[in-house]
Amino acid sequence: MVIPLLLLVGVLCVALAAWAGWFVARDRAVILRQLWGAAVVEGVLLVQGLVAVVQVLQRDAALDGVLFWGYYVTALVILPVAALWAFAERTRWSSVVLLAAALVVAFLELRLWQIWEA
Repeated sequence: MVIPLLLLVGVLCVALAAWAGWFVARDRAVILRQLWGAAVVEGVLLVQGLVAVVQVLQRDAALDGVLFWGYYVTALVILPVAALWAFAERTRWSSVVLLAAALVVAFLELRLWQIWEA
């Protein structure tokens, strides 16, 4: 794992969660710009996946592939599902869903790093 890329995803997720949290506190629904923010996080996650594939192919040490790629695919799927849910739900709860999804992806990034280092 490339640590700067991992940190970038984590920072972007925390920023998106803070933005969604601000909307929760103001009792507002998710706006399109927030969904674009989630798309940016998703794009960085895709780049991270490509880098991880290259590094796994070059790596000599054993990696628990099922666990690592399971966490990665889960992180990749959560934000699009949350974005669809937030788009369909036009109340304050759409911001809650986006907040929770962004925090979960940030946590999954931490777990990916832990699995990679093991």
